[in-house]
Amino acid sequence: MEENVIYRNQLVNNINIYYEFYPNANSQKTLVLLHGFLSSTFSYRRLIPFLNKDYQVVSVDLPPFGKSEKSNKFIYSYKNLAQTVIQLVHSLGLDEVILIGHSMGGQIVLNILHQQPNLAHKAILLCSSSYSKRLKLPLILGSYIPYFHLYVKFILAKTGVVQNLQNVVHDHTLISDEMLFGYLQPFLKDDIFLALTRMIRDHEGDLSRAALNKITNPCLLIWGEYDKVVPLSVGKRLKTDLRSSELVILKETGHLVPEERPEDVFQHIKQFLA
Repeated sequence: MEENVIYRNQLVNNINIYYEFYPNANSQKTLVLLHGFLSSTFSYRRLIPFLNKDYQVVSVDLPPFGKSEKSNKFIYSYKNLAQTVIQLVHSLGLDEVILIGHSMGGQIVLNILHQQPNLAHKAILLCSSSYSKRLKLPLILGSYIPYFHLYVKFILAKTGVVQNLQNVVHDHTLISDEMLFGYLQPFLKDDIFLALTRMIRDHEGDLSRAALNKITNPCLLIWGEYDKVVPLSVGKRLKTDLRSSELVILKETGHLVPEERPEDVFQHIKQFLA
């Protein structure tokens, strides 16, 4: 499957976007994958081989993460990130689009459905972030202080990649050197911290309940039973607020479901799309 992948960079909405394209000549459906906060297409590497057997796949590095541009002038609001993905999908001329979003990527999927409901037939939300408010004013004001990005860097370094992975993965034996390096690599240069500072400023909070109620696209919610980042209670609440949705709970699983349970996630997606 790796031989079929096409790696691309494309200027969309005034920012350079990196994405991976996995063609499948036997499928009309294209699955567009959006990752979570502080992550990248790397988090889908175990799920993509399963998905690509049956579907065409586009996996996107949302700016400023992964290999996408880390601009400190781009507006990193969910609304604008959603608009960036919408423009990318249109530029690729994709027909039957299914959106898949993990964590923050799930919230961007919901923003896309809110802005342009006819872009996607269905959506899959993997432990989607929901109901969080705009960041507190002192933190937003702090982001304007010179060298604030060094504070952001210090906070992330303090928790460290190992501790972050232990927080998102229920079975700690899955944490390998490959995982540690894969999640750490995009944070080895300072430009990401300048962009994250801008992201703190632009983050507007998740969609309101009223906005969620207006989304009518069929949505599959897949949640880890022991998700510490976005607890299962959030998934149950989201199921109530999304009119056409179903919730699947994965036992003995944490927040990083594409990493922990790729085959199970794929089977649920396949059943939902059948």
